[in-house]
Amino acid sequence: MKRVGRMGEVKELGRHLIAEFIGCPASVLDNIEEIKKSLVKAAREAGAQVCGEVFHKFKPQGVSGIVIIAESHLSIHTWPEYGYAAIDIFTCGTHVDPWKAYEILRETFKPRQVSILEFKRGVNIGEGEEETKRQ
Repeated sequence: MKRVGRMGEVKELGRHLIAEFIGCPASVLDNIEEIKKSLVKAAREAGAQVCGEVFHKFKPQGVSGIVIIAESHLSIHTWPEYGYAAIDIFTCGTHVDPWKAYEILRETFKPRQVSILEFKRGVNIGEGEEETKRQ
């Protein structure tokens, strides 16, 4: 999808990857320390400045977590019993490469299948009402 305004263009402020990792080892998806280490490494290797992190281990299984970066965030929620992880990588600005973070996470979680979408996030810098058009 390309977003355009009636009287101007949309200024890209960030990139947002939404990924589903399917067929991951349950042992990795239930390991809070490995997940934390992987998300922080992914953020740093993508060029982001890590500001903080919060992770939670569920009983009997599963992990949710977020790494706050100066440029936005990386987050995850896992379902080890299904071999599934839902991942968000949202970066603002131009110096952070969300695809580099994605590659680090893919190496860690070793999914058999991946579904991924990329959204350009931004605002209309022209006048008029904004529309969304599919291309």
